[in-house]
Amino acid sequence: MTMFSSIGLFKHVDCPEHPHCSLSNCIFAHHSASEDVPATISSPAGRLGEVDIDQNGPRKKRRLTLPVTASMDISPPPRRLQTKAVENVSAALNKPSAGPKSKITLPPAKAVQVSLNPKMIQNPPAAHGVRIQLITMIHEQMVRLNEEVQDPSQNALRLSPQELIVEALEEEENIAKQNPAVYLNIIKLRITKLKKMKLPEWKEERLKQIAKRAPDESIATIGKSPQTIETGLSSSQEIAFLSRLLAKQGDLAMHGYVPHAVSEEEIAQARSGVEAAQGWEQCDRCKTRFQVFLGRREEDGALTSGGICTYHPAKPRRPQAKDKADKGHREAIYACCKETVGESAGCTQATTHVFKISEPKRLALIMPFKETPPKLLRPGPKIAVCFDCEMGYTTLGLELIRLTGTAWPNGEELLDVLVRPLGEVLDLNSRFSGVWREDYSNAVPYECTSIDEKPPLKNNGQRLRIVESPTIARDLLFTHLTPDTPLIGHALDNDLNATRIIHPSIVDTVLLFPHPRGLPLRFGLKALMKNQLDRDVQMGGDQGHDSKEDARAAGDLVRLKVSEMWKTMKRDGWTVRNTEFFPPLLSVATQANASGTCERDVEA
Repeated sequence: MTMFSSIGLFKHVDCPEHPHCSLSNCIFAHHSASEDVPATISSPAGRLGEVDIDQNGPRKKRRLTLPVTASMDISPPPRRLQTKAVENVSAALNKPSAGPKSKITLPPAKAVQVSLNPKMIQNPPAAHGVRIQLITMIHEQMVRLNEEVQDPSQNALRLSPQELIVEALEEEENIAKQNPAVYLNIIKLRITKLKKMKLPEWKEERLKQIAKRAPDESIATIGKSPQTIETGLSSSQEIAFLSRLLAKQGDLAMHGYVPHAVSEEEIAQARSGVEAAQGWEQCDRCKTRFQVFLGRREEDGALTSGGICTYHPAKPRRPQAKDKADKGHREAIYACCKETVGESAGCTQATTHVFKISEPKRLALIMPFKETPPKLLRPGPKIAVCFDCEMGYTTLGLELIRLTGTAWPNGEELLDVLVRPLGEVLDLNSRFSGVWREDYSNAVPYECTSIDEKPPLKNNGQRLRIVESPTIARDLLFTHLTPDTPLIGHALDNDLNATRIIHPSIVDTVLLFPHPRGLPLRFGLKALMKNQLDRDVQMGGDQGHDSKEDARAAGDLVRLKVSEMWKTMKRDGWTVRNTEFFPPLLSVATQANASGTCERDVEA
C-alpha cells in the first residue's frame, strides 16, 4: 500500500525489479518480454561540444542499447540553439580526411521546437519573468515587421515562426551577455526602435544579418541591384590614370612587401637557423609547438608531431556598442562559433598542425625572389593586371596553390592555374583557399590544348589547368607583365611573397582604403566591397574563396577610387586629352604652349 498516488512521472521507465516486483501500485512500468523492443541511441556525429579530443585521434563513441517503452522519439537535447553559421562549423568537423568535399548522409533529425523562454546564462541581468516579458515584446515587433514583407521577390527576407523566435531569443541573449550592467536600458531602447522601425529599415537589417551569418542563403534573388561604377574615362585613360595610384616604393617594406632581393648572407643565416631548429615550428592556428619531418618520420611515416589541432577558424572580435552611451566592457567572441574567448579551446579540428613563414630570408631559402623582367611590349593597347593567389599549408610553410590574373579594367581572364607546391601538403586550407583535392585530381596539364568532357569543377564551367611548380606559375604571370605594368590586388604583399615576385608598380586596395585606426589594422576585401560598393563577395561559405572573383573585386575597388579622384580633379579644372591629363591652365598663353610643356606639368 502506498502513502501517495502516482502522477505518472516514471510510467515510461522500466521497473528495476521487474519481473520480481511485488508492489501492487508500482510507479514504474511493467511489460512482458514480448513487448520490449530494443532501440539503439547514438549521438549524431558533428555536434559541437561532443567531439572527443585525443592526441591519438578521435575515440569511438559508445553505443547505448536501451528498451523503448514509449512511442515518442528519444533524442539528446540540444546544447544550445544553433544558427546556420554554427551548423556549417559542425559540418566541417564531420568531413572525413579521404576527401574534403565528401558528403555525409545522416539520419533525419526531429526538428526541435523552441518557445519564448530565455536562455540560461551564468549571471542573468534580470529576473526570469522580466526577461520573458522583454523577449515577448521584441518578438511581437519582429512579427509585425516580418508580416509587412509581402513582395514575392523578397521572400529571402522573410522569417518562419520558429526563426522569429530564435532571432528574438538570440538578440536578448547577446544583450544580456555583452551589456549586463545596462541590460534594461539597452533592451528597452531596442524595443522602442523596433516599434518605430519602418519596412525599408527592417529590410536593410535583414540583409546585413544574411550577409554576416548565412553565406549559404542566396541574397542575389532579393532584387537589389549592385552599384555601378562610372569613371567618365575610357579604358586607356583609366590605365593611364593608374600612375597616380601607385604605391610609394619607400613605404612598401613597412606594409610587408619585399622591395629588394634577399642577399646570400641573409639566406645563409636563415639556413643555419632552420638547421638548428630541427624542424620545430609554431602552429599558425592553435599556437602549439610541433615538429615537421621533411621526408616523413621513419617510425610511422608522419609528416608532423603533436597530433590533432583544435582551433577556431575565425579571429576573435569585440562586438561594437550599439549606443554611444554604452561604455560597458564587452567580451571578445569568435565569429565562427559565437563562443567567448577563453571559454573554448576550439570549435574545429584538423588532423595536423600547420605553420607559416613570414621572414623574407626564410622565404628566399625555399624559393628565391625574382624581379619582374623587362621585355618589349606586345603590340596593342596597354593593360593593367589584377592578381590574386590562394595558398595552402605544406611541410615548407604556406605555399602557392592557385594563381589568377585578369585584365583591368575589363576583367578578362589572363591566367588561372593550379600550382603543385614544393613541399608535401599538410592542409589545402580549403575553407579559405577554395582549392580541394578533387581539383588536383581532375585538373589537366597546362600544356594541353583541349580539355576532355568531364563534369565542370570551377566557375564558368571550366576545369582548372595545373603547373608543376610555383616557378612555372610565376613565369607564366611574367608573360603579362613588365616593370611598368600596374599590378592590382588586395593585400598584394601576401600574394607577391607567395610567388616571390618583386614588382615596382603596385596598386593595393589596402593602401587605397586604409583603416581609420592605422596599421596593423586592415579592411578585408569582403568588408571593403560591402562598404564601398554594396556588393557581397566571398559568399561561398565552407567552399572557400574564388581567386578570380577576388581579383576582379579588387579591380572594381580601384575603378571606384579612379572615379572619385577624377571627379575631384575635373571640379578643380583638370582636363584629359587622349591619355594625357592636364592641370588647370592659368592663362591663354600657357594653354597655347601646353603641347610643349604638358609633360613637365603632369610631373609637377
